[in-house]
Amino acid sequence: MSELFHLQQLTYSFKLRTFERFCTFLFNQKLQPLKSLYLALCFGVSLLLASACNDATEAVNTMADKVAEKMPDNFVWQPESFADKKIVRYQIPGWDRLSLQQKQLVYHLTEAGLAGRDIMYEQNYRHNLEIRKMLDAILASDAVDRSGEDWEALETYAKNVYFSNGIHHHYSMDKFEPGFDEAYLKGVMAKTNTKLSAEAMRAIFDPNYDAKKVSLDADKDLVANSAVNFYGPDVTQAEAEAFFAAQTSPDKMRPLSYGINSRLVKKNGKIVEETYKVGGLYGPALEKVVMHLREAQKVAENKAQGDAIGLLADFYTTGDLKTWDDYNIAWSQATEGDIDYINGFVEVYNDPLGYTGSYENIVQIKDFDASERMKVVADNAQYFEDNSTIMDEHKKKNVTGVSYKVVAVAGEAGDASPATPIGVNLPNADWIRKEYGSKSVSLGNIIEAYDNASGPGFLQEFAHDDEEIKRVKKYGKVADKMGTALHEVIGHASGQLNPGIGTPKETLKSYASTLEEARADLVGLYFIMDPKLVELGLLESIDAGKAEYDSYIRNGMMTQLRRIKPGDVIEESHMRNRQLNAAYAFMRANEDASGENDVPAIEQLMRDGKTYFEIHDYDAVRGYFGELLREIQRIKSEGDYKAGKDLVEDFGVNVDEILHFEVLERSAALDSAPYGGFINPRLVAVKDGDGKVTDIKVEYPDDFVEQHLEYARKYGNL
Repeated sequence: MSELFHLQQLTYSFKLRTFERFCTFLFNQKLQPLKSLYLALCFGVSLLLASACNDATEAVNTMADKVAEKMPDNFVWQPESFADKKIVRYQIPGWDRLSLQQKQLVYHLTEAGLAGRDIMYEQNYRHNLEIRKMLDAILASDAVDRSGEDWEALETYAKNVYFSNGIHHHYSMDKFEPGFDEAYLKGVMAKTNTKLSAEAMRAIFDPNYDAKKVSLDADKDLVANSAVNFYGPDVTQAEAEAFFAAQTSPDKMRPLSYGINSRLVKKNGKIVEETYKVGGLYGPALEKVVMHLREAQKVAENKAQGDAIGLLADFYTTGDLKTWDDYNIAWSQATEGDIDYINGFVEVYNDPLGYTGSYENIVQIKDFDASERMKVVADNAQYFEDNSTIMDEHKKKNVTGVSYKVVAVAGEAGDASPATPIGVNLPNADWIRKEYGSKSVSLGNIIEAYDNASGPGFLQEFAHDDEEIKRVKKYGKVADKMGTALHEVIGHASGQLNPGIGTPKETLKSYASTLEEARADLVGLYFIMDPKLVELGLLESIDAGKAEYDSYIRNGMMTQLRRIKPGDVIEESHMRNRQLNAAYAFMRANEDASGENDVPAIEQLMRDGKTYFEIHDYDAVRGYFGELLREIQRIKSEGDYKAGKDLVEDFGVNVDEILHFEVLERSAALDSAPYGGFINPRLVAVKDGDGKVTDIKVEYPDDFVEQHLEYARKYGNL
């Protein structure tokens, strides 16, 4: 057991403020003897209290933060911001506790991810890589006059491209406006001896040309109106759907993930598939990915882990979909060890039809103490399934193999970088989840970095009164972590399809991602108000659930609107899901308040010309969330496209323009970027005179542009 865990036990059991301050004082001193005294004191006392702490309350989390491993002095969490984005740095706690073998494993898994970095640019848009290489060359050149508004606009444009892995916004899907004219760019290109095709130049400056990376407007051709490069520019939605419909899995109960690693193009008038594999599409990059995966396999922590890494390398080599399933099964079963990873063509949010996965890599180190505290969520998965509001026929009789870990990210690439999720649940195939289980992770150091870089003011500006502010300040962080855990561990793992019903991407089509995220959110929202969480020691008080409801309604109805432009509808799946859930609950609350003097469970208020939302009846709101959960699970289980479409279109898409304008105006005064992305740590191999690796050290770069220029030099594999 670690000294940190012992101190958590001590703090929880005795709540001795003076002892806490004394231990923290000793730990923070420069003198090693005092640190040793601290550790000895914590160890000795905690031996008497080994069974005292099984809680995950905010008091424990706060204490853990106070005595966390000491990181670089004067660490700057947010070195810069531009446009609507802030750049954040994260640390890798516990690195020096790893063995050399483990460090080498992390190193090669991270290098494997970065080796495929160019793939994400290519997948996002067919001209992205050409444009990015032009920008790389200009920003790396000494021949450019780096002054004036045009240069500032060009530099911001380049940063936007680096942030979003292409010329379309990572969230709104709209194309970036250059802010400089074509003549200026051509002049800079001439000075730096860089070239750009006429088509790529048009992509930058013609606002109507490939304007939307992903279109989810069901009234239009989703493929033809999406610039994403999963389909050739002359392929239509009908042609793509007909191609996939013709694919037949050998085992209908275990359907292959058709389209997960391919691009559909038209050749001689016929739709054909270009497969991502060594020797195929993106082959040069995947060859380097495989090389590092083979090196990672050699230093795996155990056989199961090594076998899974080997299967992933085999998949990239062959492109075989059966191997992809074999890998996902092996990966979901490889739960031993301190190191894990996510690598592959994983999430399908960027595909308007929901078939093709975006290249992604996240390398993780287990946070032992936090994972042990949160393991209780996974251990009680069957309780949550049995007590869900969904229909009995949609419940799993035996929730299989759900594992949950809090991890520290060591490196990210592709679709996970610079903008990253904070929690992940995989694999995506429903049949693998049902038969073999799934892995859920919460990216602890990413959440910590976001917290350290977040600016003050939004809570005070948008919360309706002091009571709500105090509740969110007291319980908000722990409630948010619990909500993420319930979403990932229980939400995505719950429920089952009716026999004979196709996969959601086949039945629910462009609405599948929104409905799946809404369903997982609703599971978390319903159970975060369950007294069982207090009984299990996961929450200190049911008031934590109320804090989560306050934050969710506030964000779903108002604050997330700062992420879209005036006049736009909501396109991104996660934003649609949050508004859907919040707006449905608000609608139901006001339906039930039918009497003249009835106060609705959720009330929209105006005070001093500003809008607020106040929850009067949290139990009633929980009931609305449970009601919607039941319906969305039915839609998924039965493949009810019309009902799913109606829900999303009625509640998740359109925006109250007056409220939107108000939110933008109030947010602008707070001067806080709505999006955050990260500079990754740098892992450096230390070698002796014979070239043998003796250590892997961590460096923390602080320049966003320089990191991407470094990546261009080292990992330009396409």
